[in-house]
Amino acid sequence: MSTEVKVPTLGESVTEATIGEWLKKPGEAVAIDEPIASLETDKVAVEVPSPVAGVMGQQLAAVGDTVNVGATIATVEAGGAAASPTPAPAATAAPAPAKAEAAAPAPAVSATPVGEGVDTVTTMSPAVRRLVLEHGLDPTKIQGSGKDGRLTKEDVLAAANNAPAASPAPAAAATPAPAASAAPGRHEERVKMTRMRQTIAKRLKAAQDTAAMLTTFNDVDMSAVMAARDKYRESFEKKHGVRLGFMSFFTKAVSLAAHDIPAVNARIDGDEIVYHDYLDVSVAVSAPNGLVVPVVRNADSLSFADIEKAIADLGKRAKDGTLTMDDMTGGTFTISNGGVFGGLMSTPIINPPQSAVLGLHRIEDRPVVRNGEIVVRPMMYLALSYDHRLIDGREAVTFLKTIKEAIEDPTRLLIDL
Repeated sequence: MSTEVKVPTLGESVTEATIGEWLKKPGEAVAIDEPIASLETDKVAVEVPSPVAGVMGQQLAAVGDTVNVGATIATVEAGGAAASPTPAPAATAAPAPAKAEAAAPAPAVSATPVGEGVDTVTTMSPAVRRLVLEHGLDPTKIQGSGKDGRLTKEDVLAAANNAPAASPAPAAAATPAPAASAAPGRHEERVKMTRMRQTIAKRLKAAQDTAAMLTTFNDVDMSAVMAARDKYRESFEKKHGVRLGFMSFFTKAVSLAAHDIPAVNARIDGDEIVYHDYLDVSVAVSAPNGLVVPVVRNADSLSFADIEKAIADLGKRAKDGTLTMDDMTGGTFTISNGGVFGGLMSTPIINPPQSAVLGLHRIEDRPVVRNGEIVVRPMMYLALSYDHRLIDGREAVTFLKTIKEAIEDPTRLLIDL
């Protein structure tokens, strides 16, 4: 008996998705709730689990196809005996060109199995598959430590660290043939933009087209915060089980400043201004498919430890590709830390419908004047991009100045000053 596999509910206002990849092939055994496909939505990748245990049947959509919520995309044959399933339709025989890289290693699986004949390619999760492609690794050469020999993220990262520094051979092999007429070493590759990347592009451009964006800068002396971290690092981690980072200090400082300048934590809705008496901070983090901004809820009422735990959890799930739609929705203000990548200064773009975003940058020793003397201090540039339709320059400068004062004198965070 066949059981239909349908596109699950993807979240509020999300009605469709794109088939990112098939994790199971026709004829392969599947367990109940085991992922058989990965869908790409505007914000996150969603795995589609099998509703029953059995054997993978037909795939009714191809990689790259757009499917609606509730649509049937595959069938699963009940029981464990369907080793010779009906041939898959043409949709599975001709996957979209965008996934040529991911499909290339598959033929090698039968020639070089890992462990007890485990098909490591088709049992990889989306997050693991992306890591394999990013590092140009052959998954059949990696020993899996997961259940049934399945590859884990740690397996791939360990293999990448131990591998010789430059062999993106699989990508070169997957590049279409036109390179034959090109000069040696000169290749081009066309890869279809993921649904998430397309959405990021549209939203960022829409933000520039809609908002009257302006960026105000300041710099901040990080000496006091760094001293506090050094002093309490070990005891904080021992008590709370999480490291004390800079983000909790800046989140607290934003909360303090937003209390005085509420327009920065507001948004425009038609001809009305919507003010929030809470602070939901969108934290920009890097994910395999691009930048995502999961939300720390009620950040204004959280402790330092709670903020650090929330950010660490969201960051880990972003890298693993396991964020949900609920993690991404909402947010009244964004903090983007480009300093982790070494950025010295930037003009961050607003995350609509929010009205402001704070950009953090790298810390570097610079000469500054203190009490009439030139001294060296660890300095960071701050950038506040904001919608000038709602936030005046005076308000933006005051907001940024309040953050600067709170970071340079963290006691202000404790006494709400």
